[in-house]
Amino acid sequence: MVSACMRTRRYRSRAVCCWTKVLRGVRMLRSAPLKMAAPALVSNRGMSRYSVPPIFLSHGSPMTALEPREAGAFMQRLGPAIEAAFGRPKAVLAVSAHTLARAPVLLAGARHEAVYDFGGFDERLYTLRYDAPGAPALAGRVQALLQQAGLPVHTVDQGGLDHGIWTPLRYLWPQADVPVLPLAFVPDWQPQPLFDMGAALAALADEGVLVMGSGSITHNLQRVFAGGLRDVGRAATPESLAFREWFAERGAAADWAALLDYRHQAPHAVLMHPTDEHLLPFYVAAGAAGPRPALRLHASHTHGDLGMDAYAFGPQALRLRDALAG
Repeated sequence: MVSACMRTRRYRSRAVCCWTKVLRGVRMLRSAPLKMAAPALVSNRGMSRYSVPPIFLSHGSPMTALEPREAGAFMQRLGPAIEAAFGRPKAVLAVSAHTLARAPVLLAGARHEAVYDFGGFDERLYTLRYDAPGAPALAGRVQALLQQAGLPVHTVDQGGLDHGIWTPLRYLWPQADVPVLPLAFVPDWQPQPLFDMGAALAALADEGVLVMGSGSITHNLQRVFAGGLRDVGRAATPESLAFREWFAERGAAADWAALLDYRHQAPHAVLMHPTDEHLLPFYVAAGAAGPRPALRLHASHTHGDLGMDAYAFGPQALRLRDALAG
């Protein structure tokens, strides 16, 4: 079953939500028969000669879809910058903290729609749509790459985009015209095997596929909801800031020994990630570029503790940063 339910009674507030639950569109995944998609290569036609770098985005609260703030403004510029530097991606392989399973699963439906995997927020959120094409042909290619690396992977012909996917994509490509392939990951895997899973997907960059991890660079909902939902513009807490700066510094230095062991080495690691499913997509995206520097493209926060930082990985990360600055 695809699920990311981390709901606990400790997090109850007027906005009662762990910002995720079982995805309605794929909740029958456990009993659905597994379907092996036919292998197919993705055309690189229309892309530049530069490989598109994998990225990691912090998607924040569901309210990011209505209140873009600094991170939303960044994501609005990110889509055009990617196209200017690399051409429009043939597809997005999306790895989100809200699409989880007992083994890696590709959601290879022909069409996707937004899944409202939250509750207690502004009712306007439930009117937002993101009806995007799926990428069933790409699923065969991804499945083959993962199997070649000895990783278990299943494919189902179901669709659905959790808010960790559709929220950023509504800013990157608001017309919902770039195909999307969600890849569910196992939330109790350690960073190293998820980095290795990303490494198995490295060839996709040259094929015009954007590997996008979506989660949160810091994510402690108990602190956010303590005494009621904090003001979205509250100053960054010292603990959140220290953790985020450590990550940016270690990333710039390509210190993967430290980053992969962040839970023991990063300041306030357990406080900023009581459970680390929201950070794990970072490692999948990073692995797709190999043990190279992780370049922070954006830094901001909401609610004091929720970092909204974004990263790009690999040799073309600097090109993307330059496109954003241009």
